[in-house]
Amino acid sequence: MYSFRRVVLIDDDSVNNFVCESMIKSENFAAEVVSFEWAEDALNYLKTSATLPDQFPDLIFLDINMPSMDGWRFIEEFSAMPEKITKDCNLFMLSSAVDRRDVIMAKGHHKVKDFFSKPLSTEILNIIKEEYAF
Repeated sequence: MYSFRRVVLIDDDSVNNFVCESMIKSENFAAEVVSFEWAEDALNYLKTSATLPDQFPDLIFLDINMPSMDGWRFIEEFSAMPEKITKDCNLFMLSSAVDRRDVIMAKGHHKVKDFFSKPLSTEILNIIKEEYAF
């Protein structure tokens, strides 16, 4: 039994995406994992998914430092999407950022459920399952 239907990973590091995807699958955390190296591509996917609510992800893992569009800009765009679509999607920052201001900003943002430091671990997945799984 999976804890979530669909998880989206957004990180410009393809190796990190592969490792996260493998862990999520091996832990039966989600039935489907979709990875993006570009935040813009993830937004396009989400906008398309918004027309089919059962296709919208239950959870997003988002990196902060990415080229072109960083995690903060992604959150601005995500926040502009209709609340009825995004309200059941849990957004988590998963980053190697060590700037304390980023952690404080992430934890204080109303769309961000929590901030976790890379790498993704079984412990992080268990914390999320206990708090947010349906």
